[in-house]
Amino acid sequence: MPAINPDLHGNAPDKCGLALLLIDVINDFDFPEGEQLLSQAQGIAPAIARLAQKARSIGVPVHYVNDNFGRWRSDLRAQIAHCLHDEGRGENFVRQLRPEEGDYFVLKPKHSGFFSTTLETLLRYHGAERLIVTGIATNIRVLFTPNDAYMRDFSLIVPSDCVASNTTELNRFALDEMRTILKADLRRSDAIELRQKT
Repeated sequence: MPAINPDLHGNAPDKCGLALLLIDVINDFDFPEGEQLLSQAQGIAPAIARLAQKARSIGVPVHYVNDNFGRWRSDLRAQIAHCLHDEGRGENFVRQLRPEEGDYFVLKPKHSGFFSTTLETLLRYHGAERLIVTGIATNIRVLFTPNDAYMRDFSLIVPSDCVASNTTELNRFALDEMRTILKADLRRSDAIELRQKT
């Protein structure tokens, strides 16, 4: 059935069968195991940044799917400012992954990007069928989001060089689960053939 408002009143104008999700990358790492996670995550920021730039260049929509980390009176701009200017651990990480004009932002209250959010509606308006899921932490937020995407019949790419957990063992376990159970493609980001498919 065709949508009555084909572009969500101008708010979701992109049409593409593929969408890129960046999970919890706007992050100050200000929590008990934050330093440990950041030590693992530093290495994935350049790969995510390259993938996001490539996606933008060919019209694949980029979605920031982010916790507000208890800052319920803030918005995306306030969260970025907090991470960049309040001398938090995540400053360098966030600086590499700042959103650009035209990117989408979905605020999530819990682990999954789909739970009580607008993400599914937004992706359906784009016409997305495949999702590339990146971000942190692989064994928690990243795992929960593809799990819910799989149940909604999206096909999944989770590039192994664009996700991180507190330890390499946790990361490997979560990736194995996604490959085995969710049928996720785990190829590295530089092996993904990005094409704008409407």
